[in-house]
Amino acid sequence: MSSLQRAVLTVAILASLVAFLDGSVVNVALPAIERELGGGLVLQQWVVDAYLITLGALILLAGSLSDAFGRKRILMIGLFGFGVASIACALAPDGVSLVVFRALQGIAGALLVPSSLAIIIQVFSEDDQPKAIGRWTAWTSAAMLAGPLLGGLFVDTLSWRLVFWINPVPIAVTVIILWRVQLDHEHAHGHVDYLGAVLGALGLGGVVFALIEQGQVGWSNLLVWGIGAIGCLSLAAFTIVELHSRQPMLPFVLFRIRNFGVGNLATLVVYAALSLGTLIIGIYLQEVAGYKATLAGLALIPSTVVMLLLSGRFGALSGKVGPRLFMAIGPVIAAGGYALMLTMGTHVNYWLELLPGILVFGLGLSITVAPLTAAILGAVPPEHAGIGSAINNAVARIAGLIAVACAGFIVAGPLAEGGLQRVLLVCVALLLIGGVVSAIGIQNKHRSADIAVDPAKAPPSVGPSASGTTSTPQSGSVST
Repeated sequence: MSSLQRAVLTVAILASLVAFLDGSVVNVALPAIERELGGGLVLQQWVVDAYLITLGALILLAGSLSDAFGRKRILMIGLFGFGVASIACALAPDGVSLVVFRALQGIAGALLVPSSLAIIIQVFSEDDQPKAIGRWTAWTSAAMLAGPLLGGLFVDTLSWRLVFWINPVPIAVTVIILWRVQLDHEHAHGHVDYLGAVLGALGLGGVVFALIEQGQVGWSNLLVWGIGAIGCLSLAAFTIVELHSRQPMLPFVLFRIRNFGVGNLATLVVYAALSLGTLIIGIYLQEVAGYKATLAGLALIPSTVVMLLLSGRFGALSGKVGPRLFMAIGPVIAAGGYALMLTMGTHVNYWLELLPGILVFGLGLSITVAPLTAAILGAVPPEHAGIGSAINNAVARIAGLIAVACAGFIVAGPLAEGGLQRVLLVCVALLLIGGVVSAIGIQNKHRSADIAVDPAKAPPSVGPSASGTTSTPQSGSVST
């Protein structure tokens, strides 16, 4: 791995890590925030929701901006914005200010993840991308799973404000490394589809808002229905506009690439199972089995360790033999992990009833996630890596929100042993579907973006470059 590739991978991991970590670490701090700032349950909800709504609403626009103006530039803006918003959250004098600053954090966070993955695609060769994405996956997954534990330690020992104060440190390190990275040139065309951007943000924002709020007030609430309907209509209008635009923000031609379309379908079911299962297990351990919050967070750590150790290895293997095998068997193994947890009763024996399932589940995720991400992004032309990553992130987030929104229906009453078993069985079914979809649909072949594209409907950057050669990963350097 060259010095440029090491620097880019470090930047990608750190930039994504702060965005993912902040999305999960705050949850544990909510009671302490409410005790100091007041606001009750409403404030706690909006501290979480403000971040998720702006992040979800702007993820597609962020991916488009990354392709339009260059990944390094957008990453820099996102890092500075996230750092400033984090400091503002740490200094927030009241609940309203905190919610506003969390929304700004979500806007900046949306700029980080698509550009982080896109810059990996830009710098690493096609053969090296799966291993690099495997390492990225391991660390970002660790952030999401370890976040509640870290937040609990901060809240119990110091202050909830430290949850936000820690962000500027990794951000400063990332900015310094990124500043030294010199890319020869980037796939940047400077065009922004403003109408598509507005409709996409309204559509995703409305849908995300409705899915989040229905969990608090129910589907019968007129505000949920109204904003949800606006979101759906905006997405429909977005689709029509993008299909007829000469330079669309989201080139629907990407979905004609088999691994991209099938990979996102697999993402939908796999991440729905991941989000639903981890949420309900965490709640069950606390509310039924009597675990303390910190112990419930520690209970899931073994799967994080497995992913840290193995995701890079499976990513590298998928780069050599293709992603299909791993995407087919990984979800099945993860389903086996959830199936092992069906033995949990009211009194959970961690070592016998939970740990084996956690380890098997972590192994299945390690086999699945890096090859899945690499297959999707490896199928996309490098000049569309930003929007390709944004689409995949949007699919994963919407899948999780839908699954969580359906949790009450699946549990069917207060959470007890029967409700947990129903949730686990649903998760097993979703993961098995993900494995079957991948086994049937994923192809082991090199980037297949050489499909026929109508020049009148695709951005000018699709296909051969101006020099007459096909696009290749960009070279560059790290300044000393």
